[in-house]
Amino acid sequence: MRAVLFDLDGTLVDSEEGITKCVQYALRDCGIEVPNLESLRCFIGPPLEYSFRLRYGMTEEAAWNAVQKYRERYDVKGILECHLYDHVEEALSRIKEKGYLLALASSKPEIACRHILERFHLTSYFDEIVGSTLDGSISTKEEVLLEVCRRMSRIDKEQMCLIGDTKYDAIGAAALGIRCIGVSYGFGTREELLSQGAEIVLDDIREVESYLEGDMEL
Repeated sequence: MRAVLFDLDGTLVDSEEGITKCVQYALRDCGIEVPNLESLRCFIGPPLEYSFRLRYGMTEEAAWNAVQKYRERYDVKGILECHLYDHVEEALSRIKEKGYLLALASSKPEIACRHILERFHLTSYFDEIVGSTLDGSISTKEEVLLEVCRRMSRIDKEQMCLIGDTKYDAIGAAALGIRCIGVSYGFGTREELLSQGAEIVLDDIREVESYLEGDMEL
């Protein structure tokens, strides 16, 4: 393996507060009041437009408008309402020192990904930073991973591994034949990750680091 790809939300950063508050803000503009923020955790992972349509039966136009309203708050406040999980920077540093290429592969807009990585001084660890596009042309995890493969064309997919926390990571990786290692501390479940093709689910990013070196067994 030569390249390790990391999801962002639920894998490197705990972004629950910012995302759920921004979804709540967007829904309120649509006349929908959701006082329980925890019930909006399902919006973390999949593309926002998809979630608005799936969860609230919105038309494509209404869902797109809700996404714009979400971004209205997110770009000002929501992007700041997150924090790094424990030991992330140290693990990234050690993985990088071992010679792996690192890439970010997130369904969050790429401009937001870059902003968050810069805020936590993590940008220098990544050889590529790939996110979704604001026009929706790249939105699903599979589409994001395809763009990663395009930008890192010198690396075969068989030499890549995605680290992620939800079934959407596992599904996207499986569609392209990329290995997926799940983490349990994010927003998905161990069961859904394994059922969608993750080869193992680990409880701490330090365990991911050890597993990449072959120090842990299935």
